[in-house]
Amino acid sequence: MGRAFEFRKHRKFKRWGAMSKTFTRLGKDITMAVKEGGDDPKNNSRLRALIQNCKAANMPKENIERAIKKATDKNSENFKELLFEGYGPGGVALLIQTATDNNNRTVGNIRSYFNKVGGNLATSGSVEFLFEHYCLFSIHSSGVELEELELSLIDFGVEEINTEDDSIIIYGPFDQYGRIQEFLENHNYDIISSGFERIPNSLVEIEDSEKDSTFKLLEKLENDEDIQQVYHNMKD
Repeated sequence: MGRAFEFRKHRKFKRWGAMSKTFTRLGKDITMAVKEGGDDPKNNSRLRALIQNCKAANMPKENIERAIKKATDKNSENFKELLFEGYGPGGVALLIQTATDNNNRTVGNIRSYFNKVGGNLATSGSVEFLFEHYCLFSIHSSGVELEELELSLIDFGVEEINTEDDSIIIYGPFDQYGRIQEFLENHNYDIISSGFERIPNSLVEIEDSEKDSTFKLLEKLENDEDIQQVYHNMKD
């Protein structure tokens, strides 16, 4: 098992507190995918992948269809993806992935969250290099020859494939997402979900006195509707 899998397995990831927040974030992703590539999943690989993710999150079919239809409205919001970088208490590095229709609001909110706990926003590139960017696929394991799959994916730079319950987790280079998705679909592998992950190169252990402030910062960030994902390198 590789480092990415071990990190995923042992790290205590904080899940979104409410299903409605998950649906809101998926809805934004759908809006951006439709505006970029159209509303037909057959011709829009990003939308096709998002529909799989929606199903994996138990998002009702009517919600998915409503989100796609809403995205085709010329008056619907235009979300822009932005990545923010910063340091929290104890030097914890944070990468914050956002999708916003109001950059000033998003920047102001994020800056205030950091200021309240004594952290600070950093300049672009000052934190990102501390994380490796992966694409991630989860497929059903039934009927899959793991060794054969591993050999097939070597050409895509995939170095880590592991089983988890009744699924197989595939980690590949960030820039190979489209090629891996195409391969899995063309060879009729049953994709459960897919996406991206940023794995820290090393973890930072902070003092107990700084943990409460760090958790408060993470909670504020994760509850902000402009924020899609939060990554950090704090050792749990």
